Amino acid sequence: MAEPLPIFALPPGADFPAELVSGLIDRMAGQAPEAMAKVTLILNTQRMRRRVTECLLARGARFLPRLMLVTEAALLSDLALPRPASPLRRRLVLSVLLDKLLDGGATEFPRAALFDLADSLANLMAEMQGEGVAPDRIAALDVANHSTHWARTQAFLGIVAEALSSDAPDAEANLRRAVASLPESWTRHPPPGPVILAGSTGSRGTTALLMQAVAGLVQGAIVLPGHDFDLPPEVWQGMDDVLTAEDHPQFRTRRLMDLLGFGPQDVRPWTATPAPDPARNRLVSLALRPAPVTHQWLADGPALGDLPAATRGLTLVEAPTPRAEAMAIALILREAAETGTRAALITPDRDLTRRVSAALDRWGIRPDDSAGRPLALSAPGRFLRQVAALFGQRLTADALLALLKHPLAFSGSERGQHLILTREFELHIRRNGPAFPTADSLHEWAARSRIDRAGDWAAILAETLCGQEIAGRLPLADLVARHLRLAERLAAGFDAAGSGALWEKEAGEKALAAMSELASEAPAAGTLTASDYAGLIFGLLNRDEVRETEGLHPGIMIWGTLEARVQGADLVVLGGLNDGTWPAQPPADPWLNRAMRKEAGLLLPERQIGLSAHDWQQAVAAPRVVLTRAKRGTEAETVPSRWLNRLVNLLAGLPDQQGTEALAAMRDRGAHWLRLAEAFDAAPRVAPARRPSPRPPVHARPRQLSVTEIKTLIRDPYAIYARHVLKLRPLDPLRPEPDPRLRGTVLHEILERFLKQGGGDRQTLLTIAEEVLAARVAWPLARTIWLSRLAKAADAFLEFSATTGGQPVLLEEKGALRLPGLDFTLTGKPDRIDRLADGRLLLIDYKTGAPPTEKQQEHFDKQLLLLAAMAEGGGFRGLDPSEVARVVYVGLKAQLKTEEILLEPGQVAEIWKRFGGLMASYFRPSQGYTARRALEKASDPSDYDHLSRFGEWEMTDDPAPEALE
Repeated sequence: MAEPLPIFALPPGADFPAELVSGLIDRMAGQAPEAMAKVTLILNTQRMRRRVTECLLARGARFLPRLMLVTEAALLSDLALPRPASPLRRRLVLSVLLDKLLDGGATEFPRAALFDLADSLANLMAEMQGEGVAPDRIAALDVANHSTHWARTQAFLGIVAEALSSDAPDAEANLRRAVASLPESWTRHPPPGPVILAGSTGSRGTTALLMQAVAGLVQGAIVLPGHDFDLPPEVWQGMDDVLTAEDHPQFRTRRLMDLLGFGPQDVRPWTATPAPDPARNRLVSLALRPAPVTHQWLADGPALGDLPAATRGLTLVEAPTPRAEAMAIALILREAAETGTRAALITPDRDLTRRVSAALDRWGIRPDDSAGRPLALSAPGRFLRQVAALFGQRLTADALLALLKHPLAFSGSERGQHLILTREFELHIRRNGPAFPTADSLHEWAARSRIDRAGDWAAILAETLCGQEIAGRLPLADLVARHLRLAERLAAGFDAAGSGALWEKEAGEKALAAMSELASEAPAAGTLTASDYAGLIFGLLNRDEVRETEGLHPGIMIWGTLEARVQGADLVVLGGLNDGTWPAQPPADPWLNRAMRKEAGLLLPERQIGLSAHDWQQAVAAPRVVLTRAKRGTEAETVPSRWLNRLVNLLAGLPDQQGTEALAAMRDRGAHWLRLAEAFDAAPRVAPARRPSPRPPVHARPRQLSVTEIKTLIRDPYAIYARHVLKLRPLDPLRPEPDPRLRGTVLHEILERFLKQGGGDRQTLLTIAEEVLAARVAWPLARTIWLSRLAKAADAFLEFSATTGGQPVLLEEKGALRLPGLDFTLTGKPDRIDRLADGRLLLIDYKTGAPPTEKQQEHFDKQLLLLAAMAEGGGFRGLDPSEVARVVYVGLKAQLKTEEILLEPGQVAEIWKRFGGLMASYFRPSQGYTARRALEKASDPSDYDHLSRFGEWEMTDDPAPEALE
């Protein structure tokens, strides 16, 4: 291995791990078997190490080299290093400093972003250490031409650096110190065998130093991934300006050349194996030339030769929507699984990978996703986040039920009984409340439920979930201990000890490790509010990812862009090729702008674009490649990825080399998959539903309705059919709200109590209102607003009540009256009936909204007029039949508004007669219950719109009568 310049490379598209192993074995051939054990192989990622190990084992029994990661290079040095500070501890310390900055008013940012900012600040400090940028270099930046925000940031970074200088160094700082000492360490203690660094381009400062140290060894070697052997020397030489070449895929190699003192002519192939498609590599190389030299397309394009042959392995899928793109990819991967082809989807778009995984799940294919999923989204992660969200706020019904239905709640013994209790309790709390469950309400329900173990169940919930309204700040250690105690007790359920299934499997083990680390580092964070703690837990759990390895398909993978270097797939799908996705927009930096970064010597945002370009160049050189993008996103048209755009434009601009034919063939191959995706999603054409007007048998029709339901019968008969014939009731909301229905109920109760105790003055009315609101309305803001509205209308109401000309004789008493000649009874409960001085009656109904007009009452809102008919017909117990003189609606909002009808002699009898005719029509078999017959507005909702399939038909459509048996 004693070569003059130890710089090797593999071309884009090569199976890097397999070729790396092949070249190593060839070079070690003829040596003693134990010589391989003396080789140190330094790799860039854990996945690369796993794949290299697989490739070595596949070559037969042998000694293995020492496999290390770049981040483990400190083990090669004999330098005594202090124990590095925990990354979590560093972030907690930074969060305390940011908290003080926020409280001191030195800057402004949302408090919810506290720990995200601490995380970004920790990453900045790690980058400074990795790139060898001292804090005083940041302090020396000239910010005179920048806004005051950046000046404040500069001052704050100085405070941070000073505060952290006395603390243990980061792992990044230790690594850089160790790497910097390697030349001296290896001089004193030479490595026992060859040292090979493979798979990295030296994009980070510490990695570049390590490569420099390895290249200086007699038996050292560097193996570059995805090296463009087709790039002309003049292009290499022109990539010396970071502003114009940073986003080129080979720019990092050019920087490494400058650092190590070699040129493109010194880079030799690691193995003799050619790229899967050298012609395609030349095409892509030309397409990716730096922007200042794209005029070379015209000069060098004709030398590419036959372009249809170079693009034979490329397919271009330009889907109309993200869904179509995902389905096309899923079908491609499904075919690969059926034919035994090793295939991988490479994309940075996690939304796309989730769609593809969901589509593959239809056929029982679970791809091996290298990213896994964030621990925060795993079952233990969600459970811990939900428990943490209980702190600092009142327990709501929806939060309670979400926890009870979590698969880890009561995951010890007797989970089945827990599910029975949860189901029954949900029905109760939806129907009866309260909106904010308490220990007393839980115990009260359990005592009445008569379900086995209900008492024990309620006691556990009262102990764990109720009374967690933490006020103020608490030490983080106390919050963590409380959090773990509650989570484990709720998971254990009926078991007196243990933690159920909370810490089981890989996700549970990672969650336990994360929470244990937080508990051990808690003293560094000081005190937190409940909301701060919830944000911390989310950030903590979001750091780790969980890969579920059970039931995965061995030949179908989903990789991030970095895994393009690992390769090893016969078919590669490059998905999400839209600008803003691949490459992604550089993330916003809240600490240093681009100019300050350049002046300080830190990495520029374009670096990430260049790395993505390098990953793309390697991935697009695989044996078979499918390029996919969606022409339209969720909100607007998309722009193709710049690399795809360059490739398409280059092909379209070379008609003499059949570039347009090659591009058309790529699109035709993609269109095939889009047609399959469209056919797969196509459903049999079903005629839209017609406007229903069911005709149930007469004996099944309702024999009793309330006066308030008559309005519904007139406007939306289908709702009466669904409620009384089908016996369907709308499910009460999981989270009750202070809605108009509750406001009306509360108002009626206030006025009923006020009038039943004989009335009184304004203060008496408001006192009663305060008592009723306190008992019936759980929302302080709603109580305040409603009391304020009543107070504004109180004087007008008292004046109206005193000037009705009569005395209340009936308040909120239910009555009923049977229709003569029909088996039908009308029920109703008037708010108030007064006896006037002449012996006639006055009916009053209170409304929290606008009262109906006289015309609305005549045709639709017949509530009071029908109650008048019931009063004249003797429908109320204790109230003799009497003539009704007037009916009046009283609207009680901020101002009192009345809508009064003076009734003429015989008018009520006529109303009752017309009502009898209405009901008689619904006792005829030919009368249907038409959906949305006469709603006031087309936008008015009905509880049964989904059942009637409204939307497939319009309100102008004729009803479709249907006789039911």
